[in-house]
Amino acid sequence: MSLYFYQSNRAIVRLKLSAPSNKLLKSDIAITGSKSETNRLLLLQALFSNIALANISNSDDAQVMAKGLKVSNGEVDIHHAGTAMRFLTSYFASQEGKEVILTGSGRMQERPIKVLVDALKSLGADIQYKKNEGYPPLKIKGKKFLKNTVSLPADISSQYISSLLLIAPSLDNGIELNLVGKITSVPYIKMTLALLEEAGIASSFNGNKIIVQSKKSIEDTTFVVESDWSAASYFYSIIALADVGSEIKLSAYKENSLQGDSVLSEIYKEFGVETKFLDNHIVLNKVKNISKKTINLALENAPDIAQTIAVTCLGLGISCHLTGLHTLPIKETDRLAAMKTELEKLGGAVNISEESLTLDICENLINGVAIDTYNDHRMAMAFAPIALKTNLMINDAEVVSKSYPDFWKDIKLIGIGVNKI
Repeated sequence: MSLYFYQSNRAIVRLKLSAPSNKLLKSDIAITGSKSETNRLLLLQALFSNIALANISNSDDAQVMAKGLKVSNGEVDIHHAGTAMRFLTSYFASQEGKEVILTGSGRMQERPIKVLVDALKSLGADIQYKKNEGYPPLKIKGKKFLKNTVSLPADISSQYISSLLLIAPSLDNGIELNLVGKITSVPYIKMTLALLEEAGIASSFNGNKIIVQSKKSIEDTTFVVESDWSAASYFYSIIALADVGSEIKLSAYKENSLQGDSVLSEIYKEFGVETKFLDNHIVLNKVKNISKKTINLALENAPDIAQTIAVTCLGLGISCHLTGLHTLPIKETDRLAAMKTELEKLGGAVNISEESLTLDICENLINGVAIDTYNDHRMAMAFAPIALKTNLMINDAEVVSKSYPDFWKDIKLIGIGVNKI
């Protein structure tokens, strides 16, 4: 019996961040491949061995996904990797002869998965809860699905939806997925379908119905993973907080990206940041200081950048009202509650609801604050840019390895002081 455990061995590190000596920034940074694209393609590669991958993410989550896919029997511990939990649930359920216990960290065992499990069971899956109903760990016995039609609520995380779409080509009759209600995170669904199409797998997305056809084999295909737009968000924030004339070049990106967070190039125009697309990279320029006093954004399709935007607004002394954030409370932490706590440490006044965050204008930032990260990589990275405005500390800073292991090294290249305490 093969056995795979994933444990986080990172050191608990506190970093002190300080502003660069010159806030007219110039830098050139290469960013790792998209975690979102990588995890989707790793699953497809497990189904079709003649897929080759280049520029894959070096994140913890991608490593967990890759190793988990190699297990046939035993325990698979994906630690904090929510995408891996959702994608591997569908993968193992659909693989005849495989039998695993799929588990994760304490926080992962608090994150609901019942909607996906119910959908898989309706197709014929054999999945049992080992502890609490509706939550990991899961005992999964892979078997052949007898049905191909399934329904899901349309307003859930797109990862549940993508999880089913990705296994569809390996099923005898593909999948017909009906989404009930208003669809959120559409760009991530379209990303999944575009990757399937690139592999030669036919699909359609009309109204609230998605159909993915069965495919027994595909031609040899090499995918080059685009760099991560979520990672780029922190550099957009840095440029927005820097002096006019600052410039950061990021690679490798494309103008017609599949990633939902590529909306950053439009959103950050509101903060005086211009994006130029040149060959396989983007150049971010601070072209003007803004006079706006408030920003209103609906982020249903890109909720992962809400933390970054809120911190940008705090640093610029403007208010914001961000909506469409209903998936944030079930992420690595309750991101809405965590943001309220940490923004208020810095002097902000914040109100949250089940799906929104409102930040009032903050005229005086508090210096020397220690930001808690709640085992959430995005909490660490979202708050780092405000070092351009005030000194701060980041607790458990190495949590960034979940998605962007080189983050602290890269922001040092820009000139931000990064020192262990």
